[in-house]
Amino acid sequence: MLSEKRFVYVLQSIRDGRLYVGITANVQRRLDTHNAGGSVYTAPYRPWRLVVAIEFATERQAVAFEKYLKTGSGRAFVKRHFV
Repeated sequence: MLSEKRFVYVLQSIRDGRLYVGITANVQRRLDTHNAGGSVYTAPYRPWRLVVAIEFATERQAVAFEKYLKTGSGRAFVKRHFV
């Protein structure tokens, strides 16, 4: 059976400090993609640094947490606890 685990990650632009929240199965590969310009949204704000990556047992749990972090209270949570 394939592992369903996923990571919700928060990146911070070294250029201007903006934050980006995403979900992946491989954090290092995804960070490398962002820093190589492989994401249209994040390319203009390179380079990025990893702030935090949180592992979830299922994709469903990760998607729910990622969705929360993209809300106003979720952004405040990230700033209060991780940045």
